[in-house]
Amino acid sequence: MDKAYEIPLDKLKKDNSGLIVDILGGHKLIKKLDALGIRRGKELTKISNMVMNGPVTVKINGTNNIAIGRGMAKKIIVKVN
Repeated sequence: MDKAYEIPLDKLKKDNSGLIVDILGGHKLIKKLDALGIRRGKELTKISNMVMNGPVTVKINGTNNIAIGRGMAKKIIVKVN
């Protein structure tokens, strides 16, 4: 049986889902992500992962597709089941 574990969003594999448990950033980053609908407690699915430090695309709560920079993705901690 698999146990849940926490990883940065940029390490999540394509088509895998997780629950946002933490954002490792200051007030400005948290506010910017919140405006995009990315906040603690939200479910997300990683849609794409561009190579060479390109953007990471996620689907939030099964509806909205959002692309964010890899630097931001590294600061979003998700719990994977």
